[in-house]
Amino acid sequence: MSNFLGLYNYWIVIVLMMAGFYVVISSGNLIKKIVGLNVFQTSVFILYISMGKVEGGTAPIVVEGAGAVAYSNPLPHVLILTAIVVGVATTALGLALVVRIKEAYGSIEESDIHEQDASL
Repeated sequence: MSNFLGLYNYWIVIVLMMAGFYVVISSGNLIKKIVGLNVFQTSVFILYISMGKVEGGTAPIVVEGAGAVAYSNPLPHVLILTAIVVGVATTALGLALVVRIKEAYGSIEESDIHEQDASL
């Protein structure tokens, strides 16, 4: 049981990932789809950060006379900073596209957009 509770962050990742995926596939609203993608993306961020942490590890700063010390890998954290910036830019682009779709079709519901395209 303690092993189950010790990996709670991975359970949070699974719950967030499935919740985001569900919102993306179940909703016809384009804004809700973007929010679902952001939730899914956040779960991936948490997963990478969780994998980069070593139990009992310290920052990878070498000090003379320190002996054998476990170091946490800083690379996943740096990659996630880059991914956050890309995610913000992608979200901004998606929202800008939703605004243009709203202006062109008068709706942000997928079914309404498909109906208008089929009638043309």
